Amino acid sequence: MTFVLEGFDTEAFVDSTLAEDLGGAGDITSAAVIPAAARFAAVMDSRDAIIVCGVELAAAFFRRLDPVAAIEPLVRDGDRVAPGAKLLRVTGAARAVLTAERSALNTIQHLSGVATLTGAYVAALEGTGATLLDTRKTLPGLRRLEKYATRTGGARNHRMGLWDAAMIKDNHVAVAGGVGPAAALARATGIADIIVEVDRLDQIAPALDAGATHLLLDNMPPPVLREAVALVGGRVPTEASGGVSLETIGAIGATGVTYVSVGRITQSAPAADIGLDVAAA
Repeated sequence: MTFVLEGFDTEAFVDSTLAEDLGGAGDITSAAVIPAAARFAAVMDSRDAIIVCGVELAAAFFRRLDPVAAIEPLVRDGDRVAPGAKLLRVTGAARAVLTAERSALNTIQHLSGVATLTGAYVAALEGTGATLLDTRKTLPGLRRLEKYATRTGGARNHRMGLWDAAMIKDNHVAVAGGVGPAAALARATGIADIIVEVDRLDQIAPALDAGATHLLLDNMPPPVLREAVALVGGRVPTEASGGVSLETIGAIGATGVTYVSVGRITQSAPAADIGLDVAAA
């Protein structure tokens, strides 16, 4: 099996990541220490309880440097595993496996970290009726992968880029002269999806009157969110955003908002602790 993700070039990602690590001289340690004909069998395992994400992508690094390596993924993306769980076995040319090790681990550690933190937010939101959204707060060049990881963790992808919906935020409002004029200008161009950020209750009516199709309720405490939801009256989806934590998301979701968006699931997710060790004989 190979890693396939719409809009993502796996081969280019693997090659550029390896090139960054290899530089012009290559893996000088393995070349100096490891005999060219040596074989190496290893197991990738998790030291944390995680939601796995990126196991097939990690395998792609080993396959790139040793196309005939024996690789056995032991889990699937989206699986929840306990500390000590084995994720993947690889047996191949020792130099190739050791050269690919860090790139493979960096990738699966980061993506599993994003998926695991996302899963924690999804669990904290459970029962409220609200859905967790991700954001565009992603590492440059990794948006497709990180949004794949949030989806693996149970979130819904929201806005892959600037092109797929208008998002009128405070700086747009400041230049345009208000939420109403800004939304009206977007509507006049024929944009179908117009998200308008509001941080005050008195901005809701002008935004809706001007054609907003989605309201982002920014940094509102739960009592104000409830008022905002009542004012909207179900005419458009509502999204709570700003200052959301694992401790507060349950109360925020219980206000009746349609969505809660959280930037930190991509922006601040800690890497999962995953290692590659010599396989037991």
